[in-house]
Amino acid sequence: MKKYLFIGIAILTAVSGFFFLVKDNGGNPGLHSGGSDSFFSTTLVDYQGNSVSLEVFRGKPLIINSWAVWCPFCRAELPDFARLQKEFGDTIVVIAIDRQESLDKVKEYTDELGISDDMLFLLDSSDAFYKSIGGFSMPETIFMNSAGEIVVHKRGPMELNEMREHVNNIIK
Repeated sequence: MKKYLFIGIAILTAVSGFFFLVKDNGGNPGLHSGGSDSFFSTTLVDYQGNSVSLEVFRGKPLIINSWAVWCPFCRAELPDFARLQKEFGDTIVVIAIDRQESLDKVKEYTDELGISDDMLFLLDSSDAFYKSIGGFSMPETIFMNSAGEIVVHKRGPMELNEMREHVNNIIK
């Protein structure tokens, strides 16, 4: 009996510790204490090899999806993000940030899906963006309003209708 009590306490302690580590930081779920300023200081690379600072998107409603070729949920979701960008046009910016994979691998993948030119794809060779949002699942998506506030930090996959709902909340 004592053995099971000890195991139960150990599990409860581990779960509590997990939730403590991923708690909301100042209204920006998953962001480290630097807040949105540290988020906007991230610089990544586009498909043409150009450096792109997230700073250029400050003041615009953003949908940023962290993904990888090996993630089956990402494969299902990426075409919906491309559709979302087409539907909302210049009202939002949809950015798909790949985690630590080569340009050739990623570009071939998005070409196969037929979406390479439908939204902005960036490469994060150092995984800096994923770390800046406190990432621990795949995919992870940030919905940020034009004031730079993260309204939703979605961990895991979502359907197009849920994406639309979150976009409507950030463009109000």
